[in-house]
Amino acid sequence: MNMKYSMESDVLSVLGKKTVTESEDLGQLVRDLYSAAEALEGTFNGPGKAAFNRFKTRTDEISTMLNNSLVAITGSIAGQHKTFTTAAEDSEAVHASAEGSASFEAADTSRFSATQA
Repeated sequence: MNMKYSMESDVLSVLGKKTVTESEDLGQLVRDLYSAAEALEGTFNGPGKAAFNRFKTRTDEISTMLNNSLVAITGSIAGQHKTFTTAAEDSEAVHASAEGSASFEAADTSRFSATQA
């Protein structure tokens, strides 16, 4: 199966910027969940209360872990963007160099002539 892969030059850059914004939003959502759950704090007993207390004490840690994970993803995206950009520039330079050194005068163009027998 043949598959063609095409990507605009700024796709990874845009993705990286969106990921940074969303990572900040995700951390805030975890803190917002904690704030919303505070109203329920006195309603739990037994294992439910223990689970709630674990979540409450780990909110900042969970938020930080999520943000750090997304920052790592963003770093990976930036590395991919640099690799794709460098490869495209290198490819262009190689092709331009090859074209510049090609001799078209010696090419046999007789099969392309308008007079065919």
